Amino acid sequence: MNKLYIGNVSEEASAEDLETIFEQWKIPHSGPFLVKTGYAFVDCPDEKIAMKAIDILSGKVDLHGKLLEVEHSVPKRQRSCKLQIRNIPPHMQWEVLDGMLAQYGTVENCEQVNTDTDTAVVNVRYGAKDQARQAMEKLNGFLMENFALKVSYIPDEMATADVPPLGGGRRGFVPRGPPRSGSPGLGARPKLQSEVPLRILVPTQFVGAIIGKEGATIRNITKQTHSKIDIHRKENAGAAEKPITVHSTPEGCSNACRTIMEIMQKEALDTKFTEEIPLKILAHNNFVGRLIGKEGRNLKKIEVDTETKITISPLQDLTLYNPERTITVKGSIEACSLAEEEVMKKVRESYENDVAAMNLQSNLIPGLNLNALGLFPGGAPGMGPSMGHNAPPPGAQGGYSSFGGQGQPESETVHLFIPALAVGAIIGKQGQHIKQLSRYAGASIKISAEEVGVVDANQVAPPEGMDTKQRMVIIAGPPEAQFKAQGRIFGKLKEENFFGPKEEVKLEAHIKVPSFAAGRVIGKGGKTVNELQNLTSAEVVVPRDQTPDENDQVIVKITGHFYASQLAQRKIQEILSQVRRQQQPKPSPRGEGPPLPRPSRK
Repeated sequence: MNKLYIGNVSEEASAEDLETIFEQWKIPHSGPFLVKTGYAFVDCPDEKIAMKAIDILSGKVDLHGKLLEVEHSVPKRQRSCKLQIRNIPPHMQWEVLDGMLAQYGTVENCEQVNTDTDTAVVNVRYGAKDQARQAMEKLNGFLMENFALKVSYIPDEMATADVPPLGGGRRGFVPRGPPRSGSPGLGARPKLQSEVPLRILVPTQFVGAIIGKEGATIRNITKQTHSKIDIHRKENAGAAEKPITVHSTPEGCSNACRTIMEIMQKEALDTKFTEEIPLKILAHNNFVGRLIGKEGRNLKKIEVDTETKITISPLQDLTLYNPERTITVKGSIEACSLAEEEVMKKVRESYENDVAAMNLQSNLIPGLNLNALGLFPGGAPGMGPSMGHNAPPPGAQGGYSSFGGQGQPESETVHLFIPALAVGAIIGKQGQHIKQLSRYAGASIKISAEEVGVVDANQVAPPEGMDTKQRMVIIAGPPEAQFKAQGRIFGKLKEENFFGPKEEVKLEAHIKVPSFAAGRVIGKGGKTVNELQNLTSAEVVVPRDQTPDENDQVIVKITGHFYASQLAQRKIQEILSQVRRQQQPKPSPRGEGPPLPRPSRK
């Protein structure tokens, strides 16, 4: 791919102008510039120089008032199933990229290309040419985290032979060319690798030994393990333990952890410190349930496999400012190292699954402030939001008494149906889990009982004589609270194995809509509801012949996995907002305001 296409060329531009630009940016070319009306072609000595020209010039260099567009030149007859995607955000997760590419067809192979740029480059092969063409049309210029993607075809005859993955890394992601200076290189992390830092607690008296004289020891650990290590000495002044954060590949994190444990053991011997020094790993509470597994099976397996004893700090220790649990591992350094690998493997899997799904769906859920959700660990602990001020008052049922303004988001009510056997897991011992969930999400959460009333957060066990199949969870709160509360409930059902290991958690949710708006949700001939189902992958049903309730509302049923359900809920709320805006009376010529909305009856 040495031949370049230069687009958006001014009619005033000449071959000499283009040659001057290439000389100015020190980009060699191996032939003359062939200038046509509005575009030009030129050959480069090799592919690396062609890539350099694209990265330096495309969309960045002006010629006679026009920004040049530079990409690989591929004749139509040679356009294939293969694409090159450039200017990818450097910290983007592989899973997010996979999901984005898969929207346009079957991805047979995706390989990372070593470049001299800070952003990442991949070559992608689709299963069919029309899939590649669609990806080219949709992704070229697409903004991701303020990076505009650049997509071009790879000619058929330039297809790259498969070689072993970089550093034994991700299957199907294959590097091209030798490692460059300062590039990931063998054994180091590829740019797109998901990065979940390892956080550990160490006794304060060993921090000096870990840092070493003038920082020599920590620098040595950093160099040997290809890690970035932060020792948070100023956190928790006077505390007996200090957190350390290690940023690296999983292998790099594990190597750094082992080295730190060895340093602490040596320092303990030198200072005649006789107490056992366990390994203490910090993990965000969102991932701990999946680490533990149903009835503790996952954790027990790690203990048996690594010959360690593992305990986890109680939920009561969590606060809004400290969402991390402490995982204490006791055993030999070798055993603790093995346990750390297995524990963090589970944590990383949970993180990558969640963040991939979030990134793929976030742009489709309007009005949702994902940064404020606190679902994923940030760069430092305690950065999660305090959502408590958004919690509706006890007994609030949301409703439609407001048309929505520029202030706080309007409260919504969703009825989520869960297996009756799962009620105990959602409520928790002495109601602790449902109370914590309510505080975390900023929502009112209640579990209904047939013919009995409502089970509040203080109820320990469900009353007798209930429906043995399904129970209704009533969630009231603004969109972000709904997202957080429902997300935790879906996750809890998966963690507790109420669904099979390969089975998606799919639940039915009901939202009430004004009867006059039901037709808008359905659409002419069912067009809107069909589009909703196609867009969200959720099943959306407005049952026919419903009798409106006392508030003149009818039910819309939504069934699907968590993100499908959330997306459908948000899209339906959008429709309702449009309907309400249209229902608002216009001000009369005499300046009289619109009538006050009728209070909803409970």
